[in-house]
Amino acid sequence: MEGAAGSLRFPFEPPVPGRAVEIAEGLLWMRLPAFAKPDHVNVYALDDGDAWTVVDAGLDDAPTRSAWGALLIGPLAGRPVRRLIVTHHHPDHVGLAGWFQAALGAELWITRTAWLYARMLGLDVQERPAPETTAFWRAAGMAPDILAARTESRPVNYADMIAPLPLGFRRIAEGDEIVAGGRRWRVAIGDGHAPEHATLWGVGHDLVLAGDQILPGITPNLGVYATEPGADPVGDWEASCRRLSGHARSDQLALPGHGRPFLDPRARLAALHADSVAAQDRLLAALGEGPRTAADCFAPLYRRSIGSAEYGLALAEAMGRLNHAEAIGLIAREPGPDGAWLWRRT
Repeated sequence: MEGAAGSLRFPFEPPVPGRAVEIAEGLLWMRLPAFAKPDHVNVYALDDGDAWTVVDAGLDDAPTRSAWGALLIGPLAGRPVRRLIVTHHHPDHVGLAGWFQAALGAELWITRTAWLYARMLGLDVQERPAPETTAFWRAAGMAPDILAARTESRPVNYADMIAPLPLGFRRIAEGDEIVAGGRRWRVAIGDGHAPEHATLWGVGHDLVLAGDQILPGITPNLGVYATEPGADPVGDWEASCRRLSGHARSDQLALPGHGRPFLDPRARLAALHADSVAAQDRLLAALGEGPRTAADCFAPLYRRSIGSAEYGLALAEAMGRLNHAEAIGLIAREPGPDGAWLWRRT
């Protein structure tokens, strides 16, 4: 969902393709292309002297491999990448992790849940959507023409976007301390956008590697899918915002997975939580006018038109919002005549 960046300050302009911006001594910010909005993913390189630690890997596709080729011989000066830290399992962050391991000899550091999700989803290749997926779309109120087209088309499989992951990883967990780029970092785990999403908070310095847990300008997607149709990612994410606020200060510089590095993650966490509450209020007001399917909730939730490229993520997040409101007792659902759930105020 879109959200106002408010009074955030952005001290750095984005790097151009193939180049890096030095955020601090021994810490580089680079960008890789992505095929959807946002149209990029941020990656970071931490100078360990004779080698690099890289944070996040980008998608496994030709433009990203080409971009890494230029970065490895350019800003990274041909020195090896000895370690890859992946913040979460989404393909724009873990996609080339297997390539870093197999081709470059990097050790993968990642949370256990993120690695398990990546391995599981990478092995699940489907030529047509699973029956459980089409039933979930129908229950969410997906438009009939979109449902028919998607049912008869090969879905974009997770495996299409990631390099095969070899066996073996180094687990990172809540409270761990990592030394990288000549600095100490403490791991704090967030949830909601992705299960067991790792963020790294500076120990004795003011830098934060925030991944997608704390983004400027937009709120992370908090979607529900057929794999866990009763999930409450919104509740998980709001609880994470409150928990991570205990690490946040106004003098820190947050390095996000998308967008530009920004100052004051404490204020941003508060604003993100407020945006989430405001979205819930709009949803409840709309449901107060009468029952709706999840697809009928796009207008109050997003306040803009949703294109075909965004439709799937928008529907998943609408389900996430509805599941949360149901979990805290504000709404209820009942089966509609066409197989879609109708949600109403209690």
